[in-house]
This record gives sequence, C-alpha cells and structure tokens, in this order.
Amino acid sequence: MERGDLFVVSAPSGAGKSTLCSMVMEKLDGLVFSVSHTTRPPRPGEEHGKDYFFVSEEQFQKLVAEDAFLEWARVHGHFYGTLRQHVMDTLSKGLDIILDIDVQGAKQVKEKMPWAVTIFILPPSWHALEERLKKRGSEDREKIKLRLKNALKELEEVHSYHYTVVNDVLEDAYEQFKAIIVAERSKTGRVLASKIDMTKLRPDPDSWLHS
Repeated sequence: MERGDLFVVSAPSGAGKSTLCSMVMEKLDGLVFSVSHTTRPPRPGEEHGKDYFFVSEEQFQKLVAEDAFLEWARVHGHFYGTLRQHVMDTLSKGLDIILDIDVQGAKQVKEKMPWAVTIFILPPSWHALEERLKKRGSEDREKIKLRLKNALKELEEVHSYHYTVVNDVLEDAYEQFKAIIVAERSKTGRVLASKIDMTKLRPDPDSWLHS
C-alpha cells in the first residue's frame, strides 16, 4: 500500500491554522488530524482527546524519556508533542495526516522525514494578528505579549516551508489550503501507485488502434 502524505502546518498564534485545519478535515476524506499532547490547560470548549491530550508535566516528561514523540518543544511556556507511533501507523495505512505544530517541532519532523509537505499560515498583517489574539479572550495581557514576541521569531521561518497561505479572507485561505492537499495527492507517483491500474490503459486486440 502506498504511504500516505504527511502535512506539517505551522503559524504564529492567531493566524488561524487550527480553524483552517478543522475546515479541511470536514471536507476531505482520507485525512487524519494528529492530536498533540500538551501541558497547557484547556481553553473553553476544548476537549481532551479531540483538540489535545491534556497531560501533566510529569506525564509529558515520561513520554519524552521513553522517546515516544516524533517531535516535541516548549512553546509559550508549555510543552507540546506528537506521538511517533500514531503518525507512523496512520501513514502506513495509506492515509494522509496533518500535524498542527510550531516551527520548532516542524524542524524536527523535517529532519526525520524530509519528504513531509510543509505549509505556513500567515496573517494578512501584524495588526490583524494582534486583534485576533485579543478577541480570543483566553489569555491575559502578558500571555498575549509573549505570543506576539514569539510570533516575530516564527515569521522568520516562513521561507523554509514549501507553501504559504495568507489567511485574510477565511474562505479564500481554505480554498488555497485544500488545493495544496489535492495537488499533492495528484502527483504522478502517488496516482500510479494507488489509484489506477496501468494495464487497463493498454489497447485490447479489438481496439481501433489495430483496425
């Protein structure tokens, strides 16, 4: 069975990557979202096992010691990590998987899996980024300042990604994001390996070619 594609999606906080990932998950079949482990507390409406696996720092460090993570990093004062086994099992089934991870984690994944498809989500402006973080209402002023400070560093990494989507008008950004996934699925090697039997494209003896 042909291996699935691994899509690594990064963005500064407030750019809208989680929203775009959720939208594309609803529309495209054969796509699995990798639920990360984190030590940060859940925001209102977030569910354990759906949005994140919310664990203690002790539990997280135990997984680190067991080398269970494909990637992990400390971001905005909390730990985040992606379980290696879940990713490998998903890909081996021929399914595509999306990793919604920060630039530190993305670097680790690219080192281990250089064939991964990387996508960076940009806000249309710095002002828009600030406003989106404020409107979330999930963090105090100091935490927002920390996220903005980290955003400056994260934006410097955009040049190392294969694709960039500017999330100005959400529907337009979604269409671009979806188009990237569809295009990767349409690459010749993948189509010939999994979606068509080339023997069916050989003319039979009664074909007009031989008449």
